[in-house]
Amino acid sequence: MAHQHPIFARVYPALSRAAERGGMTEHRQRLLAGLTGEVIEIGAGNGLNFRHYPPTVTRVVAVEPEHRLRRLAEIAAERAPVPVEVVAGLAEHLPTADASLDAAVVSLVLCSINDPGAALREIRRVLKTGGQLRFLEHVRADTRGIARTQRILDATIWPHLAGGCHTGRDTTATINESGFTIESIDRFWLGNARTPFTRHILGTATPVPREPDHSAG
Repeated sequence: MAHQHPIFARVYPALSRAAERGGMTEHRQRLLAGLTGEVIEIGAGNGLNFRHYPPTVTRVVAVEPEHRLRRLAEIAAERAPVPVEVVAGLAEHLPTADASLDAAVVSLVLCSINDPGAALREIRRVLKTGGQLRFLEHVRADTRGIARTQRILDATIWPHLAGGCHTGRDTTATINESGFTIESIDRFWLGNARTPFTRHILGTATPVPREPDHSAG
């Protein structure tokens, strides 16, 4: 499968552990609190979300395209408090039927997907009516100097070094433009430092109801 980033996959576990020490654990818990039923997690990475799923979740399908991270996620799934199935796949082509899932989770992944809008439309496809999208993402800064640095990084070396990651995407706008309504959102800086990597959003969105298809019959 494409989308392999072997060098980044080797360093990502250490980076993610540093983020946990910087306060990410608390935000993961908030991200997943109150979820119920069957959930798909897109870009599961090394599975750091798994231990935070509440017991009201009956099943998690965890999609991860990078084989090294997927193996780490499989190990994490064995210790999860809920059933987790780790599968290979891409966010733009989820291995799930239409309107089959109660919730979808994206955390620190929309920054790296080639076409986040396409991924979000695919997520909308697999969610049931009334389903939820839970998101936790680092995004474009709202300070001019840091936003400028983000633009420079994204246009030069950072995506090549960091597995396709972009530091300055306007993910809030992309969610709104991809068939979702944002129901709640918290904007925060991770830790005390204001850097190109620490501006985040956390929230819940719901799919905009599709118009009925009157073409048949």
